[in-house]
Amino acid sequence: VQLVESGGDWVQPGGSLRLSCAASGFAFSISNMGWARKAPGKGLEWVSAIYADGDTWYADSVQGRFTISRDNAKNTVDLQMNDLKTEDAAVYYCNAHLVDELNFWGQGTQVTVSS
Repeated sequence: VQLVESGGDWVQPGGSLRLSCAASGFAFSISNMGWARKAPGKGLEWVSAIYADGDTWYADSVQGRFTISRDNAKNTVDLQMNDLKTEDAAVYYCNAHLVDELNFWGQGTQVTVSS
């Protein structure tokens, strides 16, 4: 299993970023995928998830600003982040939850939000 995140960058408050996770080595289309983040001094926070059936979930803190999507043909899951706030700054991790309950994580991509 391999999960490779990309798209992290520095952005000013109010800006947008699109994170992408390229997945391989497992049955992507029947797996639940998600994004979590970890800011300095804080615990891991689940941000969003997209299930194999296409249903989505968002943390209250990002609802209405972030949009998760998946492309089962390309084995990718994206996180569109709009109206970014300083509190969104963190390392963002891609997660794969497989049908046999195994969890895998990517290496993370840094998002910095500051003026």
